[in-house]
Amino acid sequence: MNGSAANSRSVSAILTLPWRLAIFRSEGFPLIPISILTTVLLVAIFANALAPHNPEVGVLGDRFRPPAWEANGTVDHLLGTDHLGRDVLSRLIFGARISVIVGLLVIIVAGFVGTALGIISGYLGRWVDQIIMRLTDAWLALPVITFAIFLAAIVGPGVSNIIIILAAVYWTRYARIIRGEVLSVRERDFVRLAVVAGCSKWTIMRKHILPNVINSAIVLATLQLGQAIIAEATLSFLGVGVPPPQPAWGLMLADGKKGLMAGYWWLTVLPGSCIMLMVLSANLLGDWLRVKFDPQLRQL
Repeated sequence: MNGSAANSRSVSAILTLPWRLAIFRSEGFPLIPISILTTVLLVAIFANALAPHNPEVGVLGDRFRPPAWEANGTVDHLLGTDHLGRDVLSRLIFGARISVIVGLLVIIVAGFVGTALGIISGYLGRWVDQIIMRLTDAWLALPVITFAIFLAAIVGPGVSNIIIILAAVYWTRYARIIRGEVLSVRERDFVRLAVVAGCSKWTIMRKHILPNVINSAIVLATLQLGQAIIAEATLSFLGVGVPPPQPAWGLMLADGKKGLMAGYWWLTVLPGSCIMLMVLSANLLGDWLRVKFDPQLRQL
């Protein structure tokens, strides 16, 4: 009996461990969006091993070859080829890498800068708050895509330049939202006790303010992942983003738009579908995280 009771207690203890991931048992868990995002991430990581052909080199004799299931299609080019005979599947795989790199680095850089400025502005207040918020307001007044195109035309095309440009555009959202959170958090008792205990302002912002606003930053980053991907695709489509012959989904759309009316549908439908699925998945995940992290919405 004692052995059975001990076993029962051990099983119960295991089931109540924090790492049992109760989050996966929640209603409305976005399994499909997370599966799509995970698949895209894995494809981006292992693109060199997964791509059957060089995405930047084509064979002119294989120009405009349709997907394998259509007439004149071949298994060697499952999703067909483009106007230069380049394998569409390989370009989609490497395009996922560019989208993932740009999207993640943009939200990391913009999130770090915007969150830091939002915390400083909200906690220090006074003239520091006025300077940061007026700069933020002026930045928010600029049209995002137009401003990004202007910056891209100045610094030139390239993946690294696109990351810098989009991070410079999107940091303002973090600064505005985090500053509002800090205005509420700084009035709480644990912050006042830290002030009484003699903690410096930087210590309070790092150890007491940041942990209480990081959830909002994470949710915003998830929601802005889709926006960053669309912005990168838009800039590449307009010719001021990722330069050819690098395989970017927006650049593939630009290259294939002329062939759409000629019946070469795969040149635009496939990269457009990839952009749609990734952006939709990121937005659905962000909406779910927003509901999970918002106490008021959890009570509904």
